[in-house]
Amino acid sequence: MRKTDKIASSNTAAAVPYAGMQPARGLYSPAQEHDACGIGMICSIRNERSRKIVEDGLSILCNLEHRGAVGADPKAGDGAGILIQLPHEFFAAEAERLGFALPEPQHYGVAQLFVPRDAGHQKVIEEAYEAAMRAEGM
Repeated sequence: MRKTDKIASSNTAAAVPYAGMQPARGLYSPAQEHDACGIGMICSIRNERSRKIVEDGLSILCNLEHRGAVGADPKAGDGAGILIQLPHEFFAAEAERLGFALPEPQHYGVAQLFVPRDAGHQKVIEEAYEAAMRAEGM
């Protein structure tokens, strides 16, 4: 028996906790299986941008029962979403249109804030974020 055969057989035999679970294959190991919130990952290992990757990411989000389809509170989401590369060309064009220049890619970030609809509460939150950014030298 080769060393790799021994590892594969010991991982699959002892690690399948219930009937019907998939055997070890590729990066999947049933030894790592447990109940918890999940993630899905769709990416290009060649760092290629494509609409298909975003569409597949949205599809996987919708198919993660806990994350995309069901929540404890039907009126509020749990913050699930997708993470994408910053579209630098788009942001740079918008920044120029607004009268300022962006740093080079990977030298800035973008934050999206979800604030209350009440103008007074919005102002308090926006001022807190602005103060934190100033404190960090942004």
